[in-house]
Order: sequence, then C-alpha cells, then structure tokens
Amino acid sequence: MSNAIQNRYDFVLYFDVKDGNPNGDPDAGNMPRVDPETGNGLVTDVCLKRKVRNYVQLAKKCIAPFDIFVKEKAVLNNLIDEAHEQADVKAKEKGEKTDAARQFMCAKYFDIRTFGAVMSTGKNAGQVRGPVQFTFARSVDQVVPSEHTITRMAVATPAEAEKQGGDNRTMGRKFTIPYALYRCHGFISAPLAEQSGFSEEDLELFWDAVKMMFEHDRSAARGEMSARKLIVFKHDSAMGNAPAHTLFDMVSDKSNASPPRGFTDYTVTVPKQSAMPQGVTVQDKL
Repeated sequence: MSNAIQNRYDFVLYFDVKDGNPNGDPDAGNMPRVDPETGNGLVTDVCLKRKVRNYVQLAKKCIAPFDIFVKEKAVLNNLIDEAHEQADVKAKEKGEKTDAARQFMCAKYFDIRTFGAVMSTGKNAGQVRGPVQFTFARSVDQVVPSEHTITRMAVATPAEAEKQGGDNRTMGRKFTIPYALYRCHGFISAPLAEQSGFSEEDLELFWDAVKMMFEHDRSAARGEMSARKLIVFKHDSAMGNAPAHTLFDMVSDKSNASPPRGFTDYTVTVPKQSAMPQGVTVQDKL
C-alpha cells in the first residue's frame, strides 16, 4: 500500500430516487425514512457506507488489501481471531499483540481503513477511527411516500391454497417515493488517515465507489437511484484551510418545478475557484 493521504477533503454528494424506496425503516414497516417535523426524506450514513462496501467488494473481489470486514453473513469475531493468529510473529517482536492485530486488520480491510471499526468484541484488536465519514442524506424538498398494493399469483403452502379455494393469490404492500433529490455531506481527515493507512489509492477507489455505488445495487424496491453530483473540496494541508460548513454553504440547490419529478427540475450551483478560501480547491467530479 502507498503512503496515507496528506490532504483534508470535504465533499457534497447529490443522489436521487425515482419510484423507489431509498432506505426503508424496519421499525415503520419498511416505509421510506422521513423527518416527521419537516417532511424531508432521510437516508442514513450506514446505508451509504453499505453501498460503498458492496461496490468495493464487487470491484476488488474481497482480495487483500481491499477485502471487506463488514460484509453479508460475516462472523466478525472469527476475522478478528484470524488477525491475532497472523499477528503472533509481529507481536513477539513488538511485545504488543493488540496493536499488531489492529495493524493487520487495517492492512487487509478497505472498509476498516476507510470507515474505522470497533474490534474489541472478541479477542481485542483495538479500535480504528475512520478518516471518512458521511452525514445522513436529506432530501432537498419534502417527500410524500406512496403505498401500493401488490399481488403475487401464487401462494407458499398447500394450506394457503386450500383456504383460498384455488385462487392462489398473495397480497402485499410496497412503498415508494415518486421522486426526490437527496444531499449528503462528507469529510475525510488526513490525520486519521495516517492512523489507519488510508492511501491515495484508497481515496481514488472511494471516489469511484461513491459515483458508481448505485449502478450495481439495482432492485425493484429501490426503483431508479443515481449519483448526480459529487463536489469535492481539497485542502492544501492535512488539518484544513477552511471550516467545512463554510464550504458547504457555497453549494446551493434550487427546484424549478413543483412538484419536481427529475434531476433536470433542479439547478445545483457549484462555486467557482475564484470564490474559494485560500488553500482550498473545488473539484466537480460528477
């Protein structure tokens, strides 16, 4: 792996959904998440991280140093145990097994280097603070979830068929949002990247994942989801040259239709380089 990144980054991500459920709430019958006070739609940071992990898993085929720690059906303590076994030699040299196991995990797993992890649930491999963090995504406008009745022309058991007299239908519910544009903020810390080993190569893979994460995550439930804008602020220094909120406030969005039904109904304004604080470069990556 190459050396850790030397610059701080902040970014704004816009993505949209059409006739789909971007992030259902299991505590509310899997309805789309909505801010109850404002009516704006929400997508959790955990949901977005999952999509980044899934893209990297497909692109890199779980081969170190781009393996994924938190993946479907993984038994995390077994992976931590493996780190302890592999770290035995280094631990004897350094006299610190927990630190050696933590370094092994950082070197092998992309998502630990990127998002961090708590690895003290079994054999202790310590904790890693991830240099890359997302906020919740929030829709630019209010959303009105729709509920649809769906029918399957089959049943699961003979008992169900007998009860229906051979009609054999199964009724269900499906929730969608007609259209919504979501905005999410992100942060990348160079000092934390130095601790986890998050490198320039990791950074480029992360940008690719953010831009393409919806392209291999298609399903009937999610409708059409697309990354629409990725605006990146690169700082000249590791600690940063301007507050993140100052940079985020320079990115504006406006709806040109009511109700909006597509990305073309919005105008997203990206600040010009001449307006940037000293030491900050703006990059429109999508």
